[in-house]
Amino acid sequence: MSASQRFHGPSDLHLHSVHSDGTDSAAGVLAAAQRHGVRTVALTDHDTTAGWAEAAEAAGSLGVTFFPGMELSAKHEWRSVHVLAYLFDPEDSMLRVLTDRIRASRWDRARLMADRIARDFDVTWDDILAQTSDGATVGRPHIADALVARGLVTDRTQAFADILSPAGEYYVALYAPDPVTAVRLITEAGGVAIVAHPAGRAGLLPMPIIEQMLDAGLAGFELGHRENLPAASGILRRLCRSRDLIVTGSSDYHGRGKPNQPGEYTTTDDMVARLIERGSGTAPIYA
Repeated sequence: MSASQRFHGPSDLHLHSVHSDGTDSAAGVLAAAQRHGVRTVALTDHDTTAGWAEAAEAAGSLGVTFFPGMELSAKHEWRSVHVLAYLFDPEDSMLRVLTDRIRASRWDRARLMADRIARDFDVTWDDILAQTSDGATVGRPHIADALVARGLVTDRTQAFADILSPAGEYYVALYAPDPVTAVRLITEAGGVAIVAHPAGRAGLLPMPIIEQMLDAGLAGFELGHRENLPAASGILRRLCRSRDLIVTGSSDYHGRGKPNQPGEYTTTDDMVARLIERGSGTAPIYA
């Protein structure tokens, strides 16, 4: 039996733990997925692999397959682009330099935003740090959680729509590479690059940029996601059919941070097999 035939679905390939902006431990993420009937689970924290070891250890006792992943931050002009990276080498030097730089930028950005917000609201840097776990990538969700804890907003959604809005006076831009560079570095590290929630309210990336990403090694798109809009998704589905690209579906679970639940979208067995066959940097941990 080949490695690609050993996994078992349903497969949810986009979930977050406390190592980025989720509220569950890495083991807790796998346990939540298992309770929802998911049998192949990818931990895809933002710009970090810090939860991989814990998730891999938990997978065996839970009877689920752990699929190593990460959600890499990128940016095209004004818009954020998230690229899911699967089965890459976590020790790849170029990718590690990049993720270290992004995480440092997140820290500096969060500190500056906190200072700006504190001028008008009763919230401190210590309040924000209290919402993170050791080693977590500090970000806007943690500021949002601090605002909720202080009773300044009702939930993360209100925080992002108001105080933390990119259009607001408190917002600070995050360093992130362009998406073509992100895809290239993932691919060079033996990984498989998939654009996360590519058909949301921000609209599709310009087709010339998508073509450049494909030339750099982009494998496909996460078309099963609650944020994708039908018209834009249809355009990408036609592209995927014409170019024989990989199509995934995932929950984007964040624990209490979002309403998304494990397994609300899943990836078909044949697409998971294609990811495994294409990735060479690391391998799934099979149940």
